[in-house]
Amino acid sequence: MSGIIGKKVGMTSIFDAEGRNIPCTVIEAGPCVVTQVKTEEKDGYSSIQLGFDEAKEKNVTQPLKGHYAKANTTPKRKLVEFTEFDGLNLGDTVTVDIFAEGDYVDVVGTSKGKGFQGVVKRHGFAGVGGQTHGQHNRMRAPGSLGASSWPSRVFKGMRMAGRTGGDRVKVQNLQVLKVYAEQNLVVVSGSIPGAKGSYVILDK
Repeated sequence: MSGIIGKKVGMTSIFDAEGRNIPCTVIEAGPCVVTQVKTEEKDGYSSIQLGFDEAKEKNVTQPLKGHYAKANTTPKRKLVEFTEFDGLNLGDTVTVDIFAEGDYVDVVGTSKGKGFQGVVKRHGFAGVGGQTHGQHNRMRAPGSLGASSWPSRVFKGMRMAGRTGGDRVKVQNLQVLKVYAEQNLVVVSGSIPGAKGSYVILDK
């Protein structure tokens, strides 16, 4: 099995053997249940669907209740498909044991939504350099867009103010520092996208 679904717990730091303080993120990974097995003959491709985190019965539709009943499991809040798996069957459980200390993983999550933001926060603009010579309240302004009588429009892709965050983000090559199988926890180096309690996907 190449991956698992998890939930971001928060950030902390640990010391390595050389005494360096390493920032890291704690992730609650699994246990995940195999809720569906897709095959080339029936679905056109092969993959497995994992379910994670308990959901209330009242919040699940009737078709999904039947879907989970086939796997002989309770309703789940998060479903993700993985294409690389080794002999897993419907109803099997995937735990954090698939990772070992020293492994490198890619983490996919949804970044924090910032709403409508200006160019300084959204694109890192520096703003206007000074406030002298009549410059007033221009520190965070975007400046000229370069459009005059030609082309008389704004080019697509122009870096301007707009909605920021809330995007799917992948962070690659994060090292697994600790694995706590009893608590279903994995500690990876560095930061990952998303707020505390948001769902993430870990993949080798």
